[in-house]
Amino acid sequence: MLSGFFQRVCALFLLFALLVCAFPAACAQEEQTVTILFTHDLHAHLLPFQDADGSSHGGFARLYTLLRQQREAYAGTPVITVDAGDFSMGSLFHTVYAQEGLELRSLGAMGYDAATFGNHEYDFRKAGLAQMLQSAAASGDALPQLVIANYLPNPEGSTAYTEEDAACWEAFSAVGVKEYTVIEKEGVRFAVFGIIGEEADTDAPLSGMVLEDPVEAAQRVVSEIEQNEDVDFVICLSHSGTDYNDPDGKSSEDAQIAEAVDGIDVIISGHSHSTLEEPLNINGTLIVSSGYYGRNLGELRVRRGADGEVELVSYELLAVDDTVAADAQITALIEHYEQIVAQEYLSSYEGMEGFNTVLAESAFALDSINTSQPQGDRALGSLISDAYRYAMDTYAGVDAEGQPYDPVDVAVVATGVVRNTFPQGPITVSQAFDVLSLGMGADGTAGYPLVSVYLTGEDLKKVLEIDGTISMLMPAARMFGSGIRWEINEYRMLMNRVALSAIVREDGEEPIDDDTLYHAVTGQYACQMLGSVTELSKGLIRITLRDRDGNPIEDDGTFDGYVVHQQDGSELKEWYALAAYLRSFDDEDGNGTADVPEHYAQPTGAKRVYRSLNPVELFKNANVYTYAALALVLLVIAAVALLVRAVVRRKKRRARQRRKFY
Repeated sequence: MLSGFFQRVCALFLLFALLVCAFPAACAQEEQTVTILFTHDLHAHLLPFQDADGSSHGGFARLYTLLRQQREAYAGTPVITVDAGDFSMGSLFHTVYAQEGLELRSLGAMGYDAATFGNHEYDFRKAGLAQMLQSAAASGDALPQLVIANYLPNPEGSTAYTEEDAACWEAFSAVGVKEYTVIEKEGVRFAVFGIIGEEADTDAPLSGMVLEDPVEAAQRVVSEIEQNEDVDFVICLSHSGTDYNDPDGKSSEDAQIAEAVDGIDVIISGHSHSTLEEPLNINGTLIVSSGYYGRNLGELRVRRGADGEVELVSYELLAVDDTVAADAQITALIEHYEQIVAQEYLSSYEGMEGFNTVLAESAFALDSINTSQPQGDRALGSLISDAYRYAMDTYAGVDAEGQPYDPVDVAVVATGVVRNTFPQGPITVSQAFDVLSLGMGADGTAGYPLVSVYLTGEDLKKVLEIDGTISMLMPAARMFGSGIRWEINEYRMLMNRVALSAIVREDGEEPIDDDTLYHAVTGQYACQMLGSVTELSKGLIRITLRDRDGNPIEDDGTFDGYVVHQQDGSELKEWYALAAYLRSFDDEDGNGTADVPEHYAQPTGAKRVYRSLNPVELFKNANVYTYAALALVLLVIAAVALLVRAVVRRKKRRARQRRKFY
C-alpha cells in the first residue's frame, strides 16, 4: 500500500518535471539564456566605407540584414539590441543632425531597443542636441529608448541654469530620455542604463553638460534598480572605453567601473573604438566591444548560472562587409536621406553637390591615421595640413577686423580629428568629408572651420612638445604639419623630447626664433582642446594664442572670433579645404580628373621620430626641464657620494678606536 503511494508520487514528480522542461519559458536555464546584439561608435556611417587597402566595411543596410538574421535565428528567446553611443558625427549624414536626426531615426528603423549618448552627440553643443531630439520626436519614426545617467544639463534652479538647459530638458522629455529603462523580452527583464566617462567628457569641451563621476553614478543607478525593479540582467551602455594598450583592459575606465560596482552583468564599452575578440571578465562583469563605424555586429549570449553569476554562453563579432547583402528597405531609406543632405547642406558648396561627385583620383592608397598607431610621420597628415595652407591662400577673405589674412607660416592637424583615409582610386566628396567630419562651426553648420591665430616661437615649440610628450598620454594630440619640420627623440627628457624644430620656407629652413610671431592655422577643435592639454600636463605646458598684433587672445574657449571666413563670408571648413585641395591637383593622365601627386604616396619627412642615447642627441637644444632633471641627477649622485664618504669615514673611525682599545 505504502509502496504504491510512493510510486504514484514519483510518477507525478516525473510528469511535473517533464512538463516544466517542455516549455522554455518555464525552464530555468532556458529562461535565463539571452542574446545581446550590440554596436557602438557608428559615427553616422550609414553607408559602407573603405579602408586604405580598399576593403569595404559597414553600412546600415548590411547591418540590418545581420540584425534580422540573428533575431530570426533566436526567435522565441530573449534578444535585445543596444548601442553604446557616438551613433552620430562622422559622415555627411550628420550635417543635418540638428534638423533631421537621421542617425537616431536610423537606429529606430533597425529596431534598436536602447542607446546612450557618446561625446560626439554633443558636438553641436547643447542647443544642437536639443534640436536633434525634437526633430527626431517630430518625425514620428520609431526611436530607441535613450538612457544617460551622469551627463545631464544644469538642473533648474542652479546658478548655471540657462535657456539652453531648459530647451535640453524639454527635448529630453519629448523623446523620453531616462537614466535607466527596463525592457522585457520573452519574459526576461533587462535593466539598461547609460554612462559617459571622464575622457569622453574631456573630448566634449563645449557640451555644457554636468558630469557626475561615472563610478558613483553607476553605483547609484544599480542601487536604484536593485531597490525598485525586478530584473534578470543589468546592462550598462558605457561610453567610457577600454584601453587597447592594455591587453587585460584593467586600466580602462570601464574596467574601473566593473571593479568598483557590483551588480552589473554586462558593459557594452564604447568611445575607445576598441575591438575585443573575447569578453573581459572583471568582478563578474563581462565587458565587450565590437569595433567602430559598424565594422562588426557584436553578439553576446549569456545566462544566469546556478551560483547567480552571469555565465558566458557564446561571443561573436559578425563582420559587416561585402559578403552581407544590403537590406532593400534600409537602402531605400538611406537614398532618401542622401537627397535630404544634398539639398540642405551640399547645395551650399559649388561643384560638390553630390555624395559621389569625384574630386580626384589616386594611384595609391593614403596611409591611415589613428590613435592605436605608433608615433611617426604620415603622408595623409601632410596632405591635410598642406590643404589648410592652400585653402587659406585661395579662399580666405578677411578677418573679424576686416583685414586680409597674413601668409600662413605653419598649419597643423591633430590625429583626433582625422577619421578616415583614402583608398586607391577615385576620391569623392563623401570620402573627403569623412576624413574631417567632426564638429560644428560658429555658424551652426556641420564641420569644424579653420582658425587663424599667432604664436611666438617659444609657444610654437611648446605646441610641438604636445606632440612629443603629451601625446604619450593623449594619442589624439599627435600632430602633423605643413611649413614646419621637427624631430622627436623618444629617449630625451619629458617636456623636451623635441630635439630639433625649424620653419620650412620655399628657399630653405630656418630655426624657430623664440621671439618671432608666427601665423598658424589649424582646426577649431584643436584650439578648444588646449585647456585639456594644460590640465593633462599639470600646468607645465601653457600656450598663449595671440592676435596679429601679438596680444594674448581672451576667449571663452570657443575661438569663434578667430574662425576663418571665405570671400563670400561663409566659414572655411576643414573638410572643404581638403576637398578643394584635392580638386586643385593637375590632371596628369589627361582623363579629366585631378590626380593626387606621387609625393603623398610616402611620408614627406615633416616629422622624424627616433631613439638615441648619444649625449649630443640627448642634450641638443635642451630646455629648462632637461637641465632641471640633470641638476636633480647630479644632486642625487652628490648625495650618494657624500653618504658613501660619511659611511667610509665612520668605519675608519671605528677601526682606529678598536686598535686603540686593544
